[in-house]
Amino acid sequence: ISNGTHTKYYSNTTRFSHVKEIAEGERKKSKKTSNSFEFTSYWADGNNKPITDLIDFTRTFFARHTILAILARYCVFTSENLLMVMRPYQIAATERILSRIENSHNREKVGTIEAGGYIWHTTGSGKTLTSFKTAQLACGLPYIDKVLFVVDRKDLDYQTMKEYDRFQKGAANSNASTRILAGQLQRSDARIIITTIQKLDRFVSMNKSHEIYKKHVVIIFDECHRSQFGDMHIQIVKSFKNYHLFGFTGTPIFAANAGSSGNPLMRTTEQAFGDKLHTYTIVDAINDGNVLPFRIDYIDTVRMRDGVVDINVHAIDTERAMADEGRIREVVRYILEHFDQKTKRNSFYSLEGQRVSGFNSILAVSSIPVAKMYYKILKEQLAESGRELKVATIFSYNANEADPEDLLPDENFDTARLDKSSRDFLEEAIADYNALFGTNFDTSADKFQSYYKDLSMRMKKREVDLLVVVNMFLTGFDATTLNTLWVDKNLRLHGLIQAFSRTNRILNSVKTFGNIVCFRNLEEATDKAIALFGNREAGGIVLLKSYQDYYAGYDEKGKHHPGYIELIEKLRTDFPPGVQIVGEDSQKDFIRLFGAILRLRNILTAFDDFEGNKIPTERDFQDYQSRYIDLHQSFTKEQNAEKEKINDDLVFEMELIKQIEVNIDYILRLVERYRKSNSKDRREIRVNIAKAVDSSIRLRSKKELIEGFVDRMTVSGNVEEDWKQFVSEQKEKELNSLIETEKLKPEKTQKFVENALRDGILRTTGTDIDGILPPISRFTITGERARIKDGVINKLLVFFEKYFGAA
Repeated sequence: ISNGTHTKYYSNTTRFSHVKEIAEGERKKSKKTSNSFEFTSYWADGNNKPITDLIDFTRTFFARHTILAILARYCVFTSENLLMVMRPYQIAATERILSRIENSHNREKVGTIEAGGYIWHTTGSGKTLTSFKTAQLACGLPYIDKVLFVVDRKDLDYQTMKEYDRFQKGAANSNASTRILAGQLQRSDARIIITTIQKLDRFVSMNKSHEIYKKHVVIIFDECHRSQFGDMHIQIVKSFKNYHLFGFTGTPIFAANAGSSGNPLMRTTEQAFGDKLHTYTIVDAINDGNVLPFRIDYIDTVRMRDGVVDINVHAIDTERAMADEGRIREVVRYILEHFDQKTKRNSFYSLEGQRVSGFNSILAVSSIPVAKMYYKILKEQLAESGRELKVATIFSYNANEADPEDLLPDENFDTARLDKSSRDFLEEAIADYNALFGTNFDTSADKFQSYYKDLSMRMKKREVDLLVVVNMFLTGFDATTLNTLWVDKNLRLHGLIQAFSRTNRILNSVKTFGNIVCFRNLEEATDKAIALFGNREAGGIVLLKSYQDYYAGYDEKGKHHPGYIELIEKLRTDFPPGVQIVGEDSQKDFIRLFGAILRLRNILTAFDDFEGNKIPTERDFQDYQSRYIDLHQSFTKEQNAEKEKINDDLVFEMELIKQIEVNIDYILRLVERYRKSNSKDRREIRVNIAKAVDSSIRLRSKKELIEGFVDRMTVSGNVEEDWKQFVSEQKEKELNSLIETEKLKPEKTQKFVENALRDGILRTTGTDIDGILPPISRFTITGERARIKDGVINKLLVFFEKYFGAA
């Protein structure tokens, strides 16, 4: 796909699935997926420099060797019959590893550090697919007997196996025990094996001599940044004689962040694995749009005495102050007051067929005692305010919990060594979780691991709002619904980037950055980490600009970027409130300008300073929104929740409109004021109700319903209860009329509509929709059945838009 200047490539599945999604016409909010334009790829050279020009792209991408390699080697036809094509940096990394295997084999360097190397690909860049293709192609080499893919946690081998199975069913072998691993290592047909470093270490300890040690093997370590720098790593490479050792990491250990503990010859990634073979940093990923940048708030909760600058000297006193119950209560109050703002709880979208509001978050704290205090106070303050947030916590024993180097200790599932108070507390917290979700977990070894997996799944589905952790979930956990990390612990270098990166997975247009809220001064640590894992100039790419830059505008590299105030002034000047926008060119100018304002406003709402500085007035902004929606409806027949390309040169930001629009609760508050007001004020409030409804995509379809309710409003009664009753009566009356007019099957239609309103999706294809239609032959010459079906679907869609989310 190209316009001459910008050229991208994608698999046929991406296009076919995108067309299919549109054709199915499901009334649900889209998100950025592998079926959307955002997930097509730029072609690039080996140093990640994009090749965007059409002529340059054609010259390199369609070179005979390149196109054949992409088609034959670097596409994956998944078990779900989806075609995936690898990105340039994934291809480059795979080729570098295969080249290193080939060269070291030919030069008889097998079994040495020169036979391997490491791949530095930032968190979230798709290392699992790269490792899968590497393993698949490596085991196809005639002299390679086995490929071992080694992860550092038990849950990760389960996740990796699921991913490998998705890429190709049965391509790899996993193992629940060291005994099964031993059997797989003996079997010639088990070419690719996924295991944990703990199981592999136990196998080596229990089998001092084994025929596998003489075999030609490729060993790939995932996230090779921490646990492998110890005795286990040394033991494994001592036992195997003919190996190629490779590591994948998003945050390598360099001399600057190596620490001083452990074997001095095994402290850095390069010492353990050899040369760096390929790099794709967080800066590359953000520039390519594969992950999001970070927006960081520093909230001052403890004032240090003047002159106190050495955190290590005063660490004990500082930690005591940080763990003060009064301070933690203030932090919790801040979190709850700003929770909706940071996690964008006014924004709705569809996730796996469910309608959900906003995103979720993790609170990372310094120790288990502090985690217990936070959980307890969160529960207390939520109960006092009557709010219903789903809060959970998880922690386990770790000897290095207070690691002075803050390199995030490895996750483990050891609860047996927790002190009695901590284990009892964890039991109670898991009991709270069981009560919330109808589960049956506890702190016993097996059930605690099941709790971890269930909690991980519910975080990904946005069923848990806030998770309190010490170290768990801060590395290796990916959830696109997670947008905020609240930080009350010291992080630095590798640990900081790993923790922050939990928030920067792409989901939709509303999620434009990962939100980091620090209750400790981590500014210097953040700058150092970004410089180490990006470059010295990376801060401008990895971190968002300041509030003042977005609000007032800024200059960068000789170009002026207008701020929110400037754009609003231009809006008022070029398109005054109440004046009609005439002519297509003017309308397009308005669409582009208001779209830019919506994008800036979406970023600014994350800043506390924006509250109280919002311009224009709410009423004027609603007027502009109404015009924007009017133009969207006139330019396109079918609304789409995602960014929508119109005439190839317009982008409607409908997803951003939907996150700032008014809702039914807002309208009902206006109705309550209308009911209590005198006749003079009533006219003004009625106008406000009409303006608010017109400015909302969702409420426009409910305009007739809202006006009917206002017309029959009585002076007494409860507005909310009266509204629910009114909606219920009107819904039943209208549905019965539709069933009668279209001769639909009553019970099946009522069930069909009930399911649609519950799930937030009206499915217009499949057996359910066919099952409600009147009996008509499928084989009429006139095509009567198709005509009747289309008519019914259109009426049901109008009904659905009117009543979905109304009460």
